[in-house]
Amino acid sequence: MTRIAICAPSTPFTREDAARVIALAAAEFPTLELVFHDQCFACDGHFAGPDALRLSTLLECADDPSFDAVWLARGGYGAVRIAGEAVARMGEAARGKTFLGYSDGGTLLGALYRAGIGAPVHGPMPSDIRRERGEAAVRRALTYLSGDNSGLEPGLDERPAAAFNLMTLAMLCGTDLMPDLSGHVVLVEEVSEYLYAVDRLFFHVTAHLSGIAGLRLGRVSDVPENDRVFGAEPEGIARYWCGRAGIPYLGAADIGHDAANKIVPFGIASRRNAS
Repeated sequence: MTRIAICAPSTPFTREDAARVIALAAAEFPTLELVFHDQCFACDGHFAGPDALRLSTLLECADDPSFDAVWLARGGYGAVRIAGEAVARMGEAARGKTFLGYSDGGTLLGALYRAGIGAPVHGPMPSDIRRERGEAAVRRALTYLSGDNSGLEPGLDERPAAAFNLMTLAMLCGTDLMPDLSGHVVLVEEVSEYLYAVDRLFFHVTAHLSGIAGLRLGRVSDVPENDRVFGAEPEGIARYWCGRAGIPYLGAADIGHDAANKIVPFGIASRRNAS
């Protein structure tokens, strides 16, 4: 039996959605045991409880040797407020765990990868159950946690890789949470940002990614309508800034804030599945 701890380093989850995820897992993944920590349902303004609660819960889940993986309940914003201290305080048990999430969770995944703790993995979260065809996204994550790599992003190759939401990566760049991505293929996606903001983010991110093997662009979705046309589509923006920075642009990636979001383990060794 693979035991999976679920906590919320960023924003709250609901008991109703947790019940849906547990029911899906019970019906289709009998070798998995999902344990939602009560902290997932706490609320302190924007956050799933105050910083101290989110930090202590993350450490509790990471350091409990009875769990094989830590699954982040949802994104939003908040992980960055606790990621540095959490990683600094994690014990030996955390080093053998898979940590699965995306979006704002990329802050924690990046910090873990920098510290060499566990196996950080970009992939669907319990909150994706709310999306159209969201059960397929949750099922993809549970399949991976069961030891099946069929949900991996299809363009992954022998080179190390890492995947981030573009805004999250931009916020990591230049901080003491940013991992060394030299030689990596970096996959990025974005949601709900104006195209001029996407352009601004690429300006910043590409200035910090010298030495990577290349960049691949996932879906840029739910782009708000501005009062004027920007004049370039997301791929054109990515190609432009990659060209200016001397970064190889390697084409499309099958990741995004949607139910089709594929799984990208950080590095190469961590592509060994969770079983």
